[in-house]
Amino acid sequence: MRLGVNIDHVATLRQARRGLKPDPVEAALACERAGAQSIVCHLREDRRHIQDHDLRRLTRAVTTRLNLEMSIAASVVDVALAARPDQVTLVPEHREELTTEGGFDVIALSRRRLRSVVRAFHDQGIAVSLFIDPVPGQLSAARDVGVAIIELHTGRYANATSPAARARTLSTLRTAAARGKTLGLAVAAGHGLDYENIRGIAEIPAIEEVNIGFSIISRALSVGLERAVTEIIELLQSQDTHALQTA
Repeated sequence: MRLGVNIDHVATLRQARRGLKPDPVEAALACERAGAQSIVCHLREDRRHIQDHDLRRLTRAVTTRLNLEMSIAASVVDVALAARPDQVTLVPEHREELTTEGGFDVIALSRRRLRSVVRAFHDQGIAVSLFIDPVPGQLSAARDVGVAIIELHTGRYANATSPAARARTLSTLRTAAARGKTLGLAVAAGHGLDYENIRGIAEIPAIEEVNIGFSIISRALSVGLERAVTEIIELLQSQDTHALQTA
């Protein structure tokens, strides 16, 4: 299972003083040195953390894969097309939220608008993913608008307050991931994942990649960024080995 590291909160800390440090590009390179297979950042409409110049620098510096999370607002689409990251992940965005609170409701949105955005990125050779809730109808709708990748929202699993609730949400994710593979989609997962709950997600064979940000940046305050990334990778590798042994 691959690891993508979201570096938004490095920029959040920098923006608290509107200075130059800490530098999200330096953080991205540290994550790559530690073994991360992709770097994730979110260019929000309000630019609360990642800035346009960060995106341009990241596209030049990242040597693995740069995955840009973004809304489908026309102004953001234009910036992303000009920057040309390796991948974009389309997410819903609300100004008042602290972080992305749920998946794209592909069913309710204009399919024509989504298809147009997806096509624009595909025409530039940029892969497109949709961040969606683990709901069968959303998976089918995602495929219908032309994406080849989905990222399952793991927030309900991460926020579950009892073992029973955690088990139910994990089962839902397992079913959705398997359904995604049946539909021919590459499946990633993310939101709220940390050093404890990652084990359950890592046991789902249909999930190819997890994207983790806040918990890694938080852990880095104690052990350093490279070590924080390495620890997650070690957990993923141990679960991969366990899955092979029990298959």
